[in-house]
Amino acid sequence: MISPKLSQEVTRLHAEICSGLADPRRILIIYALSEQSRNVSQIANEIDISQPAASRHLTILRERGIVSANRAGKSVVYMLQDQRIIQALDLLRAVLADKLKSQADLANSASESFSN
Repeated sequence: MISPKLSQEVTRLHAEICSGLADPRRILIIYALSEQSRNVSQIANEIDISQPAASRHLTILRERGIVSANRAGKSVVYMLQDQRIIQALDLLRAVLADKLKSQADLANSASESFSN
């Protein structure tokens, strides 16, 4: 049986981090910020979205504690709170890549069976 503590941690993980990662554009923002801190205009240009859309995504990421913001003159510069989020995303990408490879292998195997 799953402990109440684990259940609470999973609920909190989903609320604070996973919901922040639910949009692919936010993941692209995270990868862009892993390279260097940027302002909203730079982020919007980097991932090819409008500045208002970038601002909305950054607000969500900031509320979830994934990014932080510092004022630099008239500009606000965003940075990752914790670089380990990149490791987590890389692991998830590796799992997805393995799954896709497995599905492709299965499809190829089935295709070969039908052609014989």
